[in-house]
Amino acid sequence: MKLDGFGLFVNDMGAMIRFYRDILGFEIKEAEDTSNVYLIKDGTLFLMYGRKDFETMTKRKYEYVKGLNGHFELALYVDTYEEVDKAFAVAVSKGAEPVLEPTTEPWGQRTCYIADPEGNLIEIGSFNKPFER
Repeated sequence: MKLDGFGLFVNDMGAMIRFYRDILGFEIKEAEDTSNVYLIKDGTLFLMYGRKDFETMTKRKYEYVKGLNGHFELALYVDTYEEVDKAFAVAVSKGAEPVLEPTTEPWGQRTCYIADPEGNLIEIGSFNKPFER
């Protein structure tokens, strides 16, 4: 099996679309009242499903964390340390919740964390060189 992508199960689709589109620059084309979002971001499939729609489809109820979600992170990469600082400042100025201000870790990565409107953690980091696959 190959990793194709990942999905978020969201409560407020409009708020999440505005966050990922307007703050992080994801190319989301769906309307804010859609039941799901499907896009390719840098070669990775990114999905958002409405929680109620997913529960209806799977005929199950699920538990959802409230507040900051420590179950996973979405990691974004920029090429330079300066871009980490700038991306953090821009995201926070547009309404992202700051979690960890930019800091350079002992292993050489400059990193910071913000949270989306539903508390999912997003890392913005760099090893001060272009991304390598």
